[in-house]
Amino acid sequence: MSETTGASYAAAGVDIEAGDRAVELMKEWVKKTQRPEVAGLGGLGGFAGLFDASALKRYERPLLASATDGVGTKVDLARKMGVYDTIGHDLVGMVVDDLVVCGAEPLFMTDYICVGKVHPERVAAIVKGIAEGCVLAGCALVGGETAEHPGLLGPDDFDVAGAGTGVVEADRLLGPDRIRKGDAVIAMASSGLHSNGYSLVRHVFFDRAGWSLDRQVEEFGRTLGEELLEPTRIYSLDCLALTRTTEVHGFSHVTGGGLANNLARVVPDDLHATVDRSTWTPGAVFDLVGKAGQVEQLELEKTLNMGVGMIAIVPAESVDAALTTLADRGIDSWVAGEITERGAHTSGAELVGGYAR
Repeated sequence: MSETTGASYAAAGVDIEAGDRAVELMKEWVKKTQRPEVAGLGGLGGFAGLFDASALKRYERPLLASATDGVGTKVDLARKMGVYDTIGHDLVGMVVDDLVVCGAEPLFMTDYICVGKVHPERVAAIVKGIAEGCVLAGCALVGGETAEHPGLLGPDDFDVAGAGTGVVEADRLLGPDRIRKGDAVIAMASSGLHSNGYSLVRHVFFDRAGWSLDRQVEEFGRTLGEELLEPTRIYSLDCLALTRTTEVHGFSHVTGGGLANNLARVVPDDLHATVDRSTWTPGAVFDLVGKAGQVEQLELEKTLNMGVGMIAIVPAESVDAALTTLADRGIDSWVAGEITERGAHTSGAELVGGYAR
């Protein structure tokens, strides 16, 4: 009579020991993100992350803000290049810069990493990037989940998502109701593509142009893969600095949908935002996506950020102070447009003119 071996979790493809090792490897990075409100409260590996809400007592009427996001198909490029410690910057940027649009200070984040097979060092590298992003954003990484899905994902496949919580004083909440005719639209430069439009970008460079990730691109001064993995710029602390140093009426995070569509989301129904393309030159990557894929300009603009990652809307008298604050923080910024009355045939926001060359 032959012997049989009973089924096990490991035989089904889930390695609990590898998951435990991944947790141990990531602990040092998560510790770097601690704020005073989380210090000494539990630790990584618990069932829930903790945050001392008594810190909110200094607010008259604290409003909690929440946001969640992922980084889309950019993770596939990270996998193909074997570079795992930058994708976390993208995740944090996508979440915290949504929070700051309403004026909220990001307090803490949690992450979710889904893999086909746990490679402890790889998971730890992803968390390292998330932790570094949280440090740049001034928020704590209080916990997360790593899930192994054999059979659903390939051994090297993974995806990441995250959720964040922030707080803003009720009377300092930013939104369309604050924006006025005559306000200036200040653009903040992006670091590149950020984390939007990669389905189009991958289709153009790989399917249509037939380029490889290790192709040296003269316009980039580096390989195509290095350009496409450039981490998302995180603006949260810069935006919060603006609210402390000058009057701000609104922000707009330029993500999926492009500049005009995202700006329109924060413009009231009776007003109109006009952005002048001639005030900046989009980076080389945007031009090459257009040329390599024969993508029309309007299609590019409704998919990619075109070199602008965040918008601040400020009263005209605050422009100089805002530009000075951003320059002091190393953010390239400029006046890109203005807020006017909405006409009968205008939308919430539009781009006009041609880009500077």
